[in-house]
Amino acid sequence: MPKFLVQASYTADGLKGLVKDTASGRRAAVTEMIEAAGGTVEGFYFSLGDYDALVVVDVPDTATVAGLCVGVSASGLARTNTRALLTVEEMDQALAKPVSYKPPGTA
Repeated sequence: MPKFLVQASYTADGLKGLVKDTASGRRAAVTEMIEAAGGTVEGFYFSLGDYDALVVVDVPDTATVAGLCVGVSASGLARTNTRALLTVEEMDQALAKPVSYKPPGTA
């Protein structure tokens, strides 16, 4: 299954909900959502800085993670930023692909 890093930032009201639900409560809610979509949570972390939570998930496909993230962001209590993650082997496969590209201004 494809793996993604989901970075989430809570709004002020979202942070109030976090205080109410607790960090473990939020992890449980997110895990339940991911598992209901056919995926698994590999890691769930809270962080300091631009993002309040970082979640590594395995989900069936890109459309699934997109739907989940739109649903979370549509709540108005968090915004998400999602990145596809590649294994070393997947990156080696990508590097082996032929690329026919001419940069601008070159012959």
